[in-house]
Amino acid sequence: MTERTAQMRWETRTQGPLLALAVAFAVAYAVPIVAPDADAWVHRVCTLTEWAVWAAFAADYLVRLALAPARWLFVRSHPLDLLAVVLPLIQPLRLLRLVSTLLLVGRRARMAPQITLTTYVGGAVVGLMMFGSLAVLRVERDAPGGNIKTLGDAVWWSFTTMTTVGYGDHAPTTGLGRLLAVGLMISGIALLGVVTANIAAWFIARFERDDAEERRQTALLEALTAEVKQLRAEVARLSGTEADASVPGQADH
Repeated sequence: MTERTAQMRWETRTQGPLLALAVAFAVAYAVPIVAPDADAWVHRVCTLTEWAVWAAFAADYLVRLALAPARWLFVRSHPLDLLAVVLPLIQPLRLLRLVSTLLLVGRRARMAPQITLTTYVGGAVVGLMMFGSLAVLRVERDAPGGNIKTLGDAVWWSFTTMTTVGYGDHAPTTGLGRLLAVGLMISGIALLGVVTANIAAWFIARFERDDAEERRQTALLEALTAEVKQLRAEVARLSGTEADASVPGQADH
């Protein structure tokens, strides 16, 4: 019970700092793509920041693993966390650091009690669109025959891809770009399903509340009707008793 409490205290205490580090990672990832002609030291600082943020989330995973009451159960119940920690070590690609950090940030954001489903879905949509745009721009900007050359093209492509509209005016031509497109389409479909399910659940809950209120009012009316009938019967009985008492000699007969 102490270990479980320690794990919960750690997760609550590190929630804010890790989300702040995620914002720093977003800036460090975006700067070299938006400003590719920046000084070399800027690119080095951004790269070090990306690795530092990933290392912080990896250390957070290891601490939570050490504080977990059942470590093997923790590993089995958090496979994406483990994959996100190990993935950049297999092949230190910038895109893998992006994917792993997004996974780790998403897992920690879902555990925050103050973050509602609507806020999480909205943040996930914005984050996926932003990072998808930056990633595909980095991959496709210098590709021969590519048609995604500016940030505006990349944002438009991400929006049409996530919404599964796919106008086709902008499309990736490289294998890695198409892999990004597949991931973005799957994410868009999943988020759309979450939004649809959330709206449906809201309508169902609203209908259930309305039905419960209607049943309560019906039961109240039935109870009032039964009480009125009882009162009428009592009034009729009392009226009959008084009429009998007012007739002379009624009691002698």
